[in-house]
Amino acid sequence: MAEIVMDGVTKRFPDGTEAVSNVSMTIGEGEFMILVGPSGCGKSTLLNMICGLEDISHGEMRFDGEVVNQKSPRDRNIAMVFQNYALYPHLTVRENMAFPLRLAKVDNAEITKRVEEAARVLELSDHLDRKPANLSGGQRQRVAMGRAIVREPVAFLLDEPLSNLDAKLRVQMRTEIARIQNRLGTTTVYVTHDQTEAMTLGDRVAVLRKGQVQQVDSPRELYNNPVNLFVAGFIGSPAMNFLPARLEGDEVRLPMGSYRLSPEQRARLGEGDRDLIAGARPEHFEDAVLVADDRDNGITFRANIDVLEWMGSELYVYFAVGGQAVASGHLQEIAPDLEVSELSGGGQPQVVARLDAASSIKRGDDAELWLDARRVVLFDPDSGANLSAR
Repeated sequence: MAEIVMDGVTKRFPDGTEAVSNVSMTIGEGEFMILVGPSGCGKSTLLNMICGLEDISHGEMRFDGEVVNQKSPRDRNIAMVFQNYALYPHLTVRENMAFPLRLAKVDNAEITKRVEEAARVLELSDHLDRKPANLSGGQRQRVAMGRAIVREPVAFLLDEPLSNLDAKLRVQMRTEIARIQNRLGTTTVYVTHDQTEAMTLGDRVAVLRKGQVQQVDSPRELYNNPVNLFVAGFIGSPAMNFLPARLEGDEVRLPMGSYRLSPEQRARLGEGDRDLIAGARPEHFEDAVLVADDRDNGITFRANIDVLEWMGSELYVYFAVGGQAVASGHLQEIAPDLEVSELSGGGQPQVVARLDAASSIKRGDDAELWLDARRVVLFDPDSGANLSAR
């Protein structure tokens, strides 16, 4: 296991493009770190810099205190798993897994021992004599992981390893990867664009945008206390709703009503009245009929339900609220990275709410809904910073 330290790491290409900009973070021994962000954010480039496949333009990369900037991938003792399994079709599972050890001229008895142990961990013992063409996608991915495991590296680097699998198999493999990493205790860096993978797998998650780290934290903290609009909008499915808000005295006015701030909340927002952006996650809404004691802690309002999606254990309702959509240059800038066209302005604010399955609301209803005002997050419309954070 290795502690990986990045100190001001930057990757600048010959044309001047900075794919990774001044990244500083520490990945602890045995930690499962996720690098997540939209396409082109620099996450795979950063992984390749850890591996040694990309040169570092500026800054230091250290493994257990040793600077490895000039070390080749071979000398860093790391193992990488790619999204395409890169298995040799003419070799059996056993031979594929043993291949890196044979290159390293490891003793045959040791090779057999390591391959059989990895096969047992990965539940591949019954498939060692098969060739890749006779395996399922999930089994091939496990073989690729087995080839990495047998090397006994100081760190595993995984670059979107599940993106070629179907949805059901991705869920299954997520569970297996988490189990294997927990069992082996090897430092692991995992790149994905899928925030669901990031939230379910990682001990900590680093959210990147345009080559810069936005926030590094536990999945729970990222969800509950995002540092800015981008993290708030990227983490969570369905995404956080963004609404125009106005601070007047100790009251926040939203399109569907207003609520009063506590003295502590008001103090964090600074002096004077101002325009803000309010963030409300879908699960912070509810069918007002199902809310009893908490009604006074939120806003009760009416909305016409445009679309309803019944999921069995819950239902999603989509509706518009009065007024204009959020007017924020910063929000328009990040909208393409969040892949949510509604953020770019124009028309009425569109909202998605996740309601309890016991709700009897139907599409087309003029429904009475409730928003938990205690969970509303307030952002600066110019910088995107979270103003509600303690």
